[in-house]
Formats: sequence, structure tokens, C-alpha cells
Amino acid sequence: MSGGAISWKDYLAPTQPNLRQVHLIHSELFTELQEKGFTVAPGQIGENITTEGVDLLALPTGTKLTIGKSTVVELTGLRNPCTQLDNFQPGLMAAVLDREQNGNLIRKAGVMGIVLIGGEVFLGDEIKAQLPPKPYKPLDRV
Repeated sequence: MSGGAISWKDYLAPTQPNLRQVHLIHSELFTELQEKGFTVAPGQIGENITTEGVDLLALPTGTKLTIGKSTVVELTGLRNPCTQLDNFQPGLMAAVLDREQNGNLIRKAGVMGIVLIGGEVFLGDEIKAQLPPKPYKPLDRV
């Protein structure tokens, strides 16, 4: 996991809630991208935290991730990839998008969250997921 200090105070928005304070990407995406010929490493496409072994895209909205000793991030939605990814490497935006059999768009560029409890996160910190009450609401773009 790549990391750094996280503080909710840095992300106050005066007119609307900021649902995009922290960007998390699963390291398995980098492996998938490498298999497609891209050279992308953690921290290069805008994420604040890189996870391993956590199926971020399958978690519901409102899941609370405890990272390390005390940091808590609540998942708010999926990152909606933009064309800036193509500025990093041509074709990268399309590579982080896919389609289900029914045609629905799959966004694989990670998840966004808000900081509930700030703190420091470190490489190798454990991540524990606490699911919200049912019924679960799938993550959608934010």
C-alpha cells in the first residue's frame, strides 16, 4: 500500500459535500494493465492509496475501511476515469473501462471515499472493511 497523511480538514467544500477526498486503487488493476502492455505503477494515476487483496469494486457504498491503527475512510463511489489518463499513456482510459454482457459500463479505475478519522497510513498497513447495514447500495460514479 502506498500512503501518506490523510486529514479531512484539507477537503472541506463550502457549497457541497466532497465525496472524492481519497482515491483508492486495487494493485490487481496494475497487474491487469501490465498484461495489456501498459507500464503503470502505484501512485502514477492519481490514487492516494493502493490496496492489495481487497476487492474494492465489489464493496457497497458506505463501507468503512479502517486503515492501519486508526484511519477510517468511508467509500462514496467509483472513480469516473477521465481523458487525463490518456495523457499519461495513450489508451489507458479505455483500458480501465469494460462492459458487462448486458452492456453496462464497468469502471475499474478505483474507488473514492471521505475521511471519517484522519491519521497516517503506511506501506503494509492492514485494511479492515466494515459493511454498512443492508440493503447494500452498489458503488456508482462520483
